[in-house]
Amino acid sequence: MSSKPPQHDVDESALEVTTPKTWAAGIPGVLVSLDRAVEQMGVSRTVKTLRLLNQREGFDCPGCAWPEPQGHRKMAEFCENGAKAVAEEATKRRIGPEFFAEHSVESLRTKTDYWLGQQGRLTEPMVLKPGATHYTPISWDAAFTLIADELTALSSPDEAIFYTSGRTSNEAAFLYQLLVRSFGTNNLPDCSNMCHESSGAALNETIGIGKGSVSIKDFELADLIVVVGQNPGTNHPRMLSALEDAKKNGAKIIAVNPLPEAGLMRFKNPQNVAGVVGRGTALCDEFVQIRVGGDQALFQAIGHLLLQWDKVDKDFVNAKTHGFEDYARHLRELDWDRVLTATGLTREQITRVAGMFVDSQRTIACWAMGLTQHKHSVPTIREVANVMFLRGMIGKPGAGLCPVRGHSNVQGDRTMGIYEKMPEKFLLALENEFGIPVPRKHGYDTVDAINAMRHGRGKVFIAMGGNFVSATPDTPVTEKALEQCSLTVHVSTKLNRSHVIHGRTALILPALGRTESDLQHSGEQFVTVEDSMSVVHRSRGRLKPASDQLLSEVSIICRLARKVFGSSHPVAWEEFEKDYDVIREHIARVVPGCTDYNTRVRQPDGFVLPHPPRDSQEFATTTGKANFTANELTVLEVPEGRLLMQTLRSHDQYNTTIYGLDDRYRGVKDGRRVVFVNPDDIKELGFSDGQMVNIVSEWKDDPTGVVERRADSFRIVSYPTAHGCVATYFPEANPLVPLDSKADISGTPTSKSVIVRLEPAV
Repeated sequence: MSSKPPQHDVDESALEVTTPKTWAAGIPGVLVSLDRAVEQMGVSRTVKTLRLLNQREGFDCPGCAWPEPQGHRKMAEFCENGAKAVAEEATKRRIGPEFFAEHSVESLRTKTDYWLGQQGRLTEPMVLKPGATHYTPISWDAAFTLIADELTALSSPDEAIFYTSGRTSNEAAFLYQLLVRSFGTNNLPDCSNMCHESSGAALNETIGIGKGSVSIKDFELADLIVVVGQNPGTNHPRMLSALEDAKKNGAKIIAVNPLPEAGLMRFKNPQNVAGVVGRGTALCDEFVQIRVGGDQALFQAIGHLLLQWDKVDKDFVNAKTHGFEDYARHLRELDWDRVLTATGLTREQITRVAGMFVDSQRTIACWAMGLTQHKHSVPTIREVANVMFLRGMIGKPGAGLCPVRGHSNVQGDRTMGIYEKMPEKFLLALENEFGIPVPRKHGYDTVDAINAMRHGRGKVFIAMGGNFVSATPDTPVTEKALEQCSLTVHVSTKLNRSHVIHGRTALILPALGRTESDLQHSGEQFVTVEDSMSVVHRSRGRLKPASDQLLSEVSIICRLARKVFGSSHPVAWEEFEKDYDVIREHIARVVPGCTDYNTRVRQPDGFVLPHPPRDSQEFATTTGKANFTANELTVLEVPEGRLLMQTLRSHDQYNTTIYGLDDRYRGVKDGRRVVFVNPDDIKELGFSDGQMVNIVSEWKDDPTGVVERRADSFRIVSYPTAHGCVATYFPEANPLVPLDSKADISGTPTSKSVIVRLEPAV
């Protein structure tokens, strides 16, 4: 970061966003992304790479999981942040042994996440030996031997933890979980545990499947689209084009968010000339500036009004649902005073929003982490489902539930078995397919894994991608937990914070990226991914690998498995590495919905996995129907002089990868240690815009009492957030999120509802 304080000069009255999908000249976002791309890749490499991004014969964007359109695709089927993600991976910058010889691990710890990420691609395996100050080169065979020795020396397989990032391909994910279960544990924490785990828990209970029920085509048909706790302008930019198309077709859009996010206020689409002149398209018909954590109360109030007005799809409710009477009885006693306190809204606006549900015959409800990272997240998403059930908005064109996933294959990884609690049907199929014993004991999720390492129960940590330290809550606790391990291993493409927070021994194993050609014994390979809407399709890199020492994730898993299990293991690991079609043949027999995988995935747009609620209004729940639920209303109580903090991304960031130090959409320049505060709150608390403060979180940890955590030197930015609520970027604010403050049922860290106070920085 620059030594200067972050700058802020946005006019909040004119919030708008350009989300580029072409290389049209004169468009700020396009120029930003192209400048970054050319800086990292050079001109010819930029042209060669971006023309293949999200194309049928190219590679899937390593960023978000928003689907590509079925049928015709535009020449440039990507967004600004997608271009940045590709530039980061396809950069010409390299990190070799000379870099590690120059920089000690201790010196690298002092660098920012942004600096670490900008150094370039890793080129060969590196090891940090016990007591060493620098990483040094190690051969692949020696690295695999080291890992195998550490794993086989454990007193129990459950002392090993195997983390997965959502960018891992279906093939690698399937083999990774097979390796882990062959080893004898279900310790498979992944990034889903920290984002949409609450969505999966709520949807599995209410509709029988933990995935959304809509397709991209449904957005063209919808009358009403409700976007709750989500900022697509930054996190899923191509979604804005789908919203714009829906708007042109007559749909109304409701945005529910504590912050007025630029993309949902006004959108300039550079795909056509008319879209990039003037003021752009006003997407949002109703902006509901809700208090942090108040979404459950909002949807209970909407349900209450729909019942009161008798605006219920009785045919759907009677034929397809269970628990309606208990739900209706519960909502008849709704306490409006508590609703208004929880939401910070007026009764008039809530009534108006409920009327928009009544007027719509085809409604889509979308959400992201603004709903999933609270203690009461699962009940909140249940309430979204309740309202949709009341109106019969499941299993009909233009309607449905739409949790919008982040990482590009996070949904596919779960489909392939990356989960600490996979159902018996999957485990039995795996056992029968490979003739191996598969453990049934549930493994660790992310929070459990950190606690296990922290207390000496987890001794070897292996990460297939990702940046575990920067993605997880309670940073000092997480760092100390990893430092307790005998071995930490990271399969990565670039340097990140997790490489410098290490166990007694540490390995960095460099992998091929999505953009790179993967040549194996049987020829050039492709991999597959699943997007947010259950479409499985191919991805094939075309660039020459950054180094001739890189291995694919599939190769890394297969070679490690052969070293751990030996040549007599019943799983044909060597054949998997030679030909990825062999992996897919096994996937077809183990994973539900993947029959004839190799043939179907070679179709131009891949294939869509079955989704009974969407396809036929069938629900594989405990009752065989869509389940209404009655949920006690949660109102977040905040002591006097305190604020509710949520963490979020800047526009120049995707997950833990930081592309730059500006947040163009919020007017922040050259810095990230900022806290967005409502101007009235600034005045009431006696602060001033631009003042430097320390943030202190307060968490009541019974029986200990209130436990404080600190993050120092943040600049106050006056911003029109909801009254009493503040926002900060992660990972900078992750130290403020208590490890053991997590969502009921799902275990997701509560990064969106942290009670904090601000103190003047000395």
